[in-house]
Amino acid sequence: MQKQTYMPKAAEQDRQWVIVDVEDVVLGRAATRIANVLRGKHKPTYTPHMDMGDFVVVVNADKIKLTGKKLTDKVYYRHSGFKGGIKDSTAEEILAKKPTELIRLAVSGMLPKNKTRQHMLKKLKVYAGTEHPHEAQNPTAISLNDKGEG
Repeated sequence: MQKQTYMPKAAEQDRQWVIVDVEDVVLGRAATRIANVLRGKHKPTYTPHMDMGDFVVVVNADKIKLTGKKLTDKVYYRHSGFKGGIKDSTAEEILAKKPTELIRLAVSGMLPKNKTRQHMLKKLKVYAGTEHPHEAQNPTAISLNDKGEG
């Protein structure tokens, strides 16, 4: 008699709320850890084709760190859809104008490029300061040290 592989059901998902403080943390290292929690890769019931991840609240997004000359040299492009409608911004401009967007772009680039990406990004809540409106969910804190453990 052969055992069947366990497949988690959508109704069985146990979504937690996690809070991440990214003050003085390198952007890429924080984004990989956040992306893994959003996907659910830290859970034993991880399934690649399902959205198994937790809700992530990111605070202090305005105090994120970039290494090297990325602050001035890294360029983000967007296109309006019209001819000649390409626009660009440096990481420094984005951090000054809308610091939450820098983290959202980095995490989005590390998620799968399919329909589940938008579902996962809806569970990402990014705030520039320390205040956030998700205290009622009792989020547990995750530390982002340089070793990638947390």
